[in-house]
Amino acid sequence: QVQLVESGGGLVQPGGSLRLSCAASGFTFSSYRMRWYRQAPGKERELVAYIKSVGGTTNYADDVKGRFTISRDNAKNTVYLQMNSLKPEDTAIYYCNAFRFDGMDYWGKGTLVTVSS
Repeated sequence: QVQLVESGGGLVQPGGSLRLSCAASGFTFSSYRMRWYRQAPGKERELVAYIKSVGGTTNYADDVKGRFTISRDNAKNTVYLQMNSLKPEDTAIYYCNAFRFDGMDYWGKGTLVTVSS
């Protein structure tokens, strides 16, 4: 059974940091591109960052570049999102996604990040 379980969300003050984790099981984690998406209230889901399955190349949305870092540990079947210098506009539900170009596509249920003073 495929599972993606996000954790690490919560309430943080502006300027603070959080580290999200996504634990994967039930599929060959190392062969999937891993992505973090987010969906803010009243907005569409947007891609935040991804990390390729081979080589570890990363890419980020413009508004998180320099603040967020995506990484993966294939031995632990886990992908991370380190979020620094958080802003109120980063408030959203953050989703983990496993993607492969043959059409395989899995989603977690999300973890809520709230940035507020």
